[in-house]
Amino acid sequence: MTVVAGRAPVEVVEYTDPLCPWAWGSEPVLRRLRAALDGRVRWRRVYGILFDHDDDPAPDPPAETLWYARHVEDIARHTRAPRAFRLSRVAVSSWPASLVAKAAEAQGPEVTERVLRRLRESVFVLGEPADSPKLALAAVRGVPGLDVERLAADAASAAVRDRVRADHAETRRPVPQVLSAGGDSPHPGAAKETPDGGRRYALPTLLVRTVDSLRAVPGWRPYEEYLHAVEAVCPGLSADPAPLPAGAALARYRSLTGPERELLTRGAWPPPRAVRIDTAGGPLWLHPEEATTHPAAHLAPPSGP
Repeated sequence: MTVVAGRAPVEVVEYTDPLCPWAWGSEPVLRRLRAALDGRVRWRRVYGILFDHDDDPAPDPPAETLWYARHVEDIARHTRAPRAFRLSRVAVSSWPASLVAKAAEAQGPEVTERVLRRLRESVFVLGEPADSPKLALAAVRGVPGLDVERLAADAASAAVRDRVRADHAETRRPVPQVLSAGGDSPHPGAAKETPDGGRRYALPTLLVRTVDSLRAVPGWRPYEEYLHAVEAVCPGLSADPAPLPAGAALARYRSLTGPERELLTRGAWPPPRAVRIDTAGGPLWLHPEEATTHPAAHLAPPSGP
């Protein structure tokens, strides 16, 4: 992190889950915010475990899957995020995907971003949630620069499990500012009750803080609310980036949804050789190199006449 002279270090804490539909729908604004704050803050992800080990099993799994698919569809009406044509099941657990995402952090920021993105796409593009160690590792295989053997070993290690346990506990200690939440968002983000009578952050929630200042942005929010929080904590810190040319944006991010294309790119779309993946919630676009290893590539329409 680059610390600007004369300013207190700023930390952004993102409470999230690889399998959360609201977090998936928030990716366009959060990708833009990360670009705006790149090199200016410490950005830390905390995996909140949306689907926990001690959740009661569904008495009727097919009915639960149908209900949850409709729930994701309702969310996608607001976020315009892609969603799978068919959801195979509700995720059994967020732990495997969270362990893999946390383990990827040891291999650098680019690998971390691409691994987390693949885990999100497992459920919202493929309809096959990465809810076991085998599925989570399969979802990320082929990510450029990723050492899969190291990732598997790290994800199974006591050290990474302890870090995700710490994330789980931190998520269940919400700051007072999120115990209630207002605004006209369909997901305002007030802290959620937990089975033990406690509270946890709604996902996603961002905290922007220094040693003596804190702003919380819970739930699904427009980009401007995140910028306002940053400016309240550290005026003049953000540097909102100009949209990238279409080809450069796809090369940087590797996969882009329709809302991301609108927020992060400029110029004619799609760029040459981009691979279109159709979903029930609109297309996902893959960089041609990403498409060679992406599990969704078999969903792409054949090229040529």
